[in-house]
Amino acid sequence: MAGAVIIGAGQAGLQAAIELRAAGYDRPVTLIGEEDALPYHRPPLSKAYLTGEKSADALLMRGEAFYAEQAITLALDTIVVDLDRQRRVVTTADGRVFPYDHAVLATGAAARPLSCAGRGLDGVQVLRSRFDAEALRARLAGASALVVIGGGFIGLEVAASARKLGLAVTVLEMQDRLMARAVGPGISAFFAQAHRARGVDLRLGEGPPEIVGEGGRVTAVRLASGMLVPCQVVVGGVGVTPNVTLAEAAGLAVSNGIVVDARQRTSDEAVFALGDCASFPHPSGEGRLRLESVQNAVDQARIVASAIMGRSDTYAAVPWFWSDQYDLKLQMVGLSHGHTHVVERGDRETGRFSAFYFRDGRLIAIDSVNRPADHMRGRRLLASAAPVTEADLDLHFPAQARH
Repeated sequence: MAGAVIIGAGQAGLQAAIELRAAGYDRPVTLIGEEDALPYHRPPLSKAYLTGEKSADALLMRGEAFYAEQAITLALDTIVVDLDRQRRVVTTADGRVFPYDHAVLATGAAARPLSCAGRGLDGVQVLRSRFDAEALRARLAGASALVVIGGGFIGLEVAASARKLGLAVTVLEMQDRLMARAVGPGISAFFAQAHRARGVDLRLGEGPPEIVGEGGRVTAVRLASGMLVPCQVVVGGVGVTPNVTLAEAAGLAVSNGIVVDARQRTSDEAVFALGDCASFPHPSGEGRLRLESVQNAVDQARIVASAIMGRSDTYAAVPWFWSDQYDLKLQMVGLSHGHTHVVERGDRETGRFSAFYFRDGRLIAIDSVNRPADHMRGRRLLASAAPVTEADLDLHFPAQARH
């Protein structure tokens, strides 16, 4: 029996295997991963794992015994080099061949490398894997100053962790606000102030820097103004690119990710894609999306299992995300892009407030800072698809729940 072959052993890949077994799939399931490590949680890499508060074992999504219990065959430290759709076989770099009835691409995304001068110096790195985090932790232990290039989630979480470790930290962001792809201007401004209040030298609207060094090692970053910022470590946090090489070589449709339909099927109905690498139709019909989140991977894994089992479920989940920076928990639900109006409730001074985003008078997203009740209510409300106007906020988010 050929069964299901899942390429990629991150959150999306493992979850697809779990969901197949939960759905009653009784054929072989093979999970192929490039890293020589059991599947692990990635969100702590820039936070508790980087600071040493969480161990490698604590990162594991499942213990080794789980895979035997669930009859999931693991092929770790294994690179897939070919997906032959005609013969329905997957070939690895070491010559192994895995036949499949259904192939699942959970190939994820790779950290986008820096493009500035000096990017090849020792001391410059990105953070995507557990091994990246271990290398960065070792570098930070011997450093006094860090420069982070990029003011998105990863960059800011690394900055917060480095400040916790006692390093001087400078964050450079080319745009005029932080986390611009994910949150509204008010949330960006709040986090800019929060980082500065905790000692981060935050520079917005900063042009491409130059990384300089001596003897092949980083010693400073030169800003567009010519100013030198001394440092021993530079972290690039300038986004990711979906891993689509295998899909492209197999002749599958690709456009900012592997193109799938609402059932996570690629242009070949025997091949599915999910998670960071998948470009899927927006549930509200507004074009296509590619989301990088644990929630997205989990939700799409259920749809993949449903489709393989012959059911017709489609992806219609409301996206939600989170980021922990210092003692601030930022939780987001919905997509605020294209909003026309924002209402804030709560208290910025105490760091407990929510931003409610409206488009054409209807609530489309909520960003909450240390307001988990608002976030959970928002998830239920947006999932219900019930129209909510600004006048309805007090009904759904009563005053006593906002303090």
